[in-house]
Amino acid sequence: MMSESVQNKSVPQIKIPATYMRGGTSKGVFFKLHDLPEAAQQPGVARDQLLLRVIGSPDPYEKQIDGMGGATSSTSKTVILSRSESAEHDVDYLFGQVSIDKPYVDWSGNCGNLSAAVGPFAITNGLVNPERIPENGVAEVRVWQVNIQKTIVSRVPIVNGEVQETGNFELDGVTFPAAEIPVAFMDPADGEGAIFPTGNLIDELDVPGVGTLKATLINAGIPTVFINAADIGYTGAELQDVINGDSKALAMFETIRAHGAVRMGLISDVSEAANRQHTPKVAFVGPPSDYVSSSGKNVQAADIDLLVRALSMGKLHHAMMGTAAVAIAAAAAIEGTLVNLAAGGRKRNEIIFGHPSGSLRVGAEANLVEGRWHIEQAVMSRSARVLMEGVVRIPGDSF
Repeated sequence: MMSESVQNKSVPQIKIPATYMRGGTSKGVFFKLHDLPEAAQQPGVARDQLLLRVIGSPDPYEKQIDGMGGATSSTSKTVILSRSESAEHDVDYLFGQVSIDKPYVDWSGNCGNLSAAVGPFAITNGLVNPERIPENGVAEVRVWQVNIQKTIVSRVPIVNGEVQETGNFELDGVTFPAAEIPVAFMDPADGEGAIFPTGNLIDELDVPGVGTLKATLINAGIPTVFINAADIGYTGAELQDVINGDSKALAMFETIRAHGAVRMGLISDVSEAANRQHTPKVAFVGPPSDYVSSSGKNVQAADIDLLVRALSMGKLHHAMMGTAAVAIAAAAAIEGTLVNLAAGGRKRNEIIFGHPSGSLRVGAEANLVEGRWHIEQAVMSRSARVLMEGVVRIPGDSF
């Protein structure tokens, strides 16, 4: 029999309208800003606590069983959308990366994969002026990415006035085909246009316990630390288990990431990196080689320009983060970076890189303007689909 003291702890659950969506190789819970409880409509503790409870964090078991998260960096994500306050944009997009085992939400960067789902959600939920949506064709959705203060342009296919979700576009890392959504990340460097925070295409990065590593530190799409796979004993063809099952390797990558963050000016001391897990990313690159992807697909060296593996929230990503793909595209377009050199070293506006789940084509145009590199836009194709819509429930005392 349940004790009276336990019964007295009962708190009714509240319902919050929400949509569970896949975007690219990620999944997340999408909200309209004004559907959130009033206390969570503004940045702060209440909003963070609400999102943590929705996702099921912090979870010392790292499973997120009691929430909507999927216990990986790719599935522990939240999105808040509203009509844009800017006449030049349709929708304002705020992304929250929810920690799995710690009680915090990281607002320091964007999710490039979920960016592909923003346009479809915005159209379906009335956040885009109906006059901008054709009966059949492509709706160009102008997105203001609030976290990084950048514009994203999403080209969403429309059939009979509704978002087309199904199609024949295949994306490695996603099991089933869907409709293709080209996404352009406009001027993806930071607000001051400093693609290379140190001013160098390649830096010497001193990492305790590892040594001095060559590194390309770039801020395009998301701050990223690129290193050579060979310099740390890898080829660039590794799959998740090789890295994620090696605690020493994970600790090494976190140390590299922390020291890269200091060099990039994102933090002032390596001790601060633990509270900034979403940025920067750390990735390692290598020349093309044959390998078998995580799905069993044979990836041929002749079909790719280079290999890239990237870590997100402390683990090797199962495919590639969309924002990191933007960083790869930008770095590959600039001759002399480690990414460009791994791809063969010549000037190029488009590359295909191999990742654990297969390959991805990305493009960027780089120009040197008054001694500073500028990327007008980086483009990639993704897909998106509504998985579930309705309400999420959380205990009323969660925030």
